[in-house]
Amino acid sequence: MKQVFFRQTTFFYTIIGLLVIVAGLFAWFTISPPAQAQSKGGSLITIYDRGTESVLLSEAQTIGDALREAHVTVEPHDVIEPAITEKIITSEYKVNIYRARPVTVIDGMQKHKILSAYQTGEQIANDAGVSLHPEDTVTLNRSNDLLAQGAGLQVTVRRATPVQLTLYGTTSEARTQATTVGDMLKEKKISLSQNDRISVPLTTTIEDNMPIRIWREGKQTTTIEEEVPFAIEQIRDADRPTGYKQVQSEGKKGVRSVTYEVNIQDGKEVSRQEIASLTKTEPVKQVEVIGTKPDRVPYTGGGSKTEWLSASNVPQDSWGYADFMVQKESGWNPNAVNRSSGACGLAQALPCSKVPGNPLNPVDSLNWMNGYVNGRYGGWEQAYAFWQKNKWY
Repeated sequence: MKQVFFRQTTFFYTIIGLLVIVAGLFAWFTISPPAQAQSKGGSLITIYDRGTESVLLSEAQTIGDALREAHVTVEPHDVIEPAITEKIITSEYKVNIYRARPVTVIDGMQKHKILSAYQTGEQIANDAGVSLHPEDTVTLNRSNDLLAQGAGLQVTVRRATPVQLTLYGTTSEARTQATTVGDMLKEKKISLSQNDRISVPLTTTIEDNMPIRIWREGKQTTTIEEEVPFAIEQIRDADRPTGYKQVQSEGKKGVRSVTYEVNIQDGKEVSRQEIASLTKTEPVKQVEVIGTKPDRVPYTGGGSKTEWLSASNVPQDSWGYADFMVQKESGWNPNAVNRSSGACGLAQALPCSKVPGNPLNPVDSLNWMNGYVNGRYGGWEQAYAFWQKNKWY
């Protein structure tokens, strides 16, 4: 009796063991193919191409290598996801191949024929280099004109109409697919209140770049942000020449929020009054260094015009002409400066830097003047004649 019981028990556990082994093998081959592939040192690659599915176990390094191993050829315009350059680092990959096909993109009077693997009209239009606005619509259909366009797809772009919309004083370009002004307002979710006015009837047909103005009659408040200018502090540096300026620390404009009471009559602003303001960002002062050192030293050496002419290289037989012209130009004042033009010295050289040495030194000024009249006019007599005719030299 005991032997029978023992045999039955042994048979029962043998059956249980076989069932466990079978279940484990089933899970190995059906439930965990990635783990199986990984244990063999490869990755399981599932390829979806033109409605077909193929699977291979591959030790390739990249998606592109795996496709070549599977003898799958891709063209330059095809789109592969993941990209063919992506490295294979996990045990399982699903690769989608979107094959390029001929597409005609119709944008008004323009037609673009391209090969594209993209799936939506917007993507295809972008692939064709066609820029879209958010309000433009795009439809994607199979081409009906096989003779003209060939087999493939057709993308049609319907452009939204641009209008110049002035909404409560702010003008901007808006685009719409609506055919009337009223439909455009509904499209833009603009509701007119009792005091709102519009420049054209709601039934007006939308046209390219037509102006549409909406305003609110009577007194109303508006809050805007305005820049606050920064102050400038200048540090005078006597060691720097006049005209030198360097920004030591750059200023920054501030920002304030200003509320105005605005009175609108017949669509036009007739008055505006500030009723509140709040500085949101304080301006930052700009600090500048400016030079105050004079670029020329005032003449204090004294002397007379005869002494100055004698010390200069002006020929004595030309002193009469020189006397006349210098008198007209500077009144024989060595420190004379024309405030508007900047001409200076006896000769009123413009700019002063033309004069070698100190342009306010009378001898330096006369020497420069002598060279100038000889070089330009051929002598003092000719320069004097020119001055008589033109009142300048």
